[in-house]
Amino acid sequence: MEIITQNKLYCNSLTKYSRFKTREVMVGNVGIGGSNPIRVQSMTTTDTMDTIGTVEQSIRMIEAGSELVRITAPAVKEAKNLENIKNELRKRGYDTPLVADIHFKPEAAEIAARIVEKVRVNPGNYADKKKFKVFSFTDEMYNEELERIYEEFSPLVKLCKEYGTAMRIGTNHGSLSDRIMNRYGDTPVGMVESALEFVRICREHNYHEIILSMKASNTQVMVEAYRLLVNKMIEEGMDYPLHLGVTEAGDGEDGRIKSSVGIGTLLEDGLGDTIRVSLTEDPEFEIPVCKRIVERYNNRQSHTPIADLGLSISDYDNKSQSVILNPQSEISGSEIPYDPFSYQRRKTYETDKIGNHHVPVVILSIDAGKFAEPSSLEKISYSYSAGLDKWNIGDMAPDFIYLGSKDLPFALPGTLKKIFNYSYWKTLEDKAESFPLFTAKEYIGAERRSYRINFVSVTIDDITEELLNAVKSDKFCVLVVNTSNSHGMAEERRIFIELMNRGIETPVILSRSYTGRDDEDLTIDSAADCGALLIDGMGDGIWIKADNNIDVINRVSFGILQATRTRISKTEYISCPSCGRTQFDLQVTTAMIKKRTDHLKGVKIAIMGCIVNGPGEMADADYGYVGSGPGWISLYRGKEVIERGIPYAEALDKLIELMKQDGVWVDSDN
Repeated sequence: MEIITQNKLYCNSLTKYSRFKTREVMVGNVGIGGSNPIRVQSMTTTDTMDTIGTVEQSIRMIEAGSELVRITAPAVKEAKNLENIKNELRKRGYDTPLVADIHFKPEAAEIAARIVEKVRVNPGNYADKKKFKVFSFTDEMYNEELERIYEEFSPLVKLCKEYGTAMRIGTNHGSLSDRIMNRYGDTPVGMVESALEFVRICREHNYHEIILSMKASNTQVMVEAYRLLVNKMIEEGMDYPLHLGVTEAGDGEDGRIKSSVGIGTLLEDGLGDTIRVSLTEDPEFEIPVCKRIVERYNNRQSHTPIADLGLSISDYDNKSQSVILNPQSEISGSEIPYDPFSYQRRKTYETDKIGNHHVPVVILSIDAGKFAEPSSLEKISYSYSAGLDKWNIGDMAPDFIYLGSKDLPFALPGTLKKIFNYSYWKTLEDKAESFPLFTAKEYIGAERRSYRINFVSVTIDDITEELLNAVKSDKFCVLVVNTSNSHGMAEERRIFIELMNRGIETPVILSRSYTGRDDEDLTIDSAADCGALLIDGMGDGIWIKADNNIDVINRVSFGILQATRTRISKTEYISCPSCGRTQFDLQVTTAMIKKRTDHLKGVKIAIMGCIVNGPGEMADADYGYVGSGPGWISLYRGKEVIERGIPYAEALDKLIELMKQDGVWVDSDN
């Protein structure tokens, strides 16, 4: 496909799966970008000075499938010890490329560049010390800073060029330099410009063995930054490979959901050449998750074609929007009616608390035969007290249950509504809290409809002039969009684009069906499929249909909405994945903090193992718990340090006391 430089362009096509072509960068014997497969990698958590411990952990990672191994080198002594680690690995028969992770210390990077196959630098803190000072940079001051960075960074570039060492220029949302922060803020634009300043220095030295990353713990920011980076690379004639990752994704199910949302959204559009899933778990456990995410895109290019819907353009309300006239054309970034670089929820009208300003709803499919009494609903956060005849409603309680053509034998709480097949619904005597689900054909020909909500289940093949005209005139309609296309996210997005171009503001439920998947596969697939649309503000609800346990489906549904920042239902933990710089056991500490704080709905707590991943990396957090030395913790409110040098044994109590002072703390019911 011919690439036309337009303001919204960031991928080859929005309807046909196609990897965005980047140059090949060799990292040792592993090619990244070009025609190479998407590579998977992870990072050691051992002390880099522990040669044997690092080697043995590296081997576990490699045997799990890690194609690159990253090791922290925070200072000169660790950088020098990379040679011992590399020699021991080679002695044991492992030739996997090593990557040195550098922060703050140019001298460490310059040593590492002579030893390992790749160095990673963070332009936000390489040769920079963040002071969080707020002032205006004049053009003269800004240029002076760029000249200083040129002098500091050029020696590393020359060494990498001389030794054939690759480089990742990895921007992190929370560790942008004061220079960038004061001119651009902690925005995707600032993240991109931070990296490109360093890339331009590399290009001046005719050095191009570069891989780029734009990581953030906020999936919306992360996706927007990568897209904007590609857009700017196209404008400036660059084609460097992309390393994808969500920083501090956390652990367990939440970490997998968050990573799948961020990484999957980009891979869906063909962006990404290597990935790392940052989980607060041992690094070898990250690799199977990476591999499972990548597997989704094997043979994706053979998906059922998603062409223009072939509809008349006579009814388009907004004539300023671009429309596709060729029924077989692909949609590129120049034609989309929304901004892929800035989140804005699609405009819809309100249908009985669905759409408009309301958070996305959750719908679950229920087998009525397995829910014989009120206590059955405890699996989905509705608990019933028979003695008090009262329902207790949890934060992850769904809004609707689909029952097909069979009702439940007990009354539901007032916040939980029923959906039935239209043929069954119209036979009900009491329709007050029950709503019909129509097929497109049933809806068009229906004699009776609900006066509150009419759910209409459609696929792309149902989108006709007749249906859209009927939908547009019915303010009680909610579309339930389904797909069986292997490139289903793009097919559902195609429907959204048609609705937006026509000015149709009907709320839409994202519906996806999965069979025969274990819980982890369901988590990864649904998070990537639904999350990619929610990230762009598309979707007023989510309906995951699967044969997994209902509590898992419910939990994953709410987890996806939380990860996309569209509906907050629980405490969010921004937890780094641990590395050799970490000052405490992250997995134990994270579990300890969760046990005391996981009832604080909507509060974001960052748990950072060291100062490198401290006040900068936790850009989105309300509170930060940061390792400042062996056995010592610093506490932050946002990016402001509140107290330093707290003994580890006292730090969690101090954190809770800080929350109480701020009026954030509430006592748990447990």
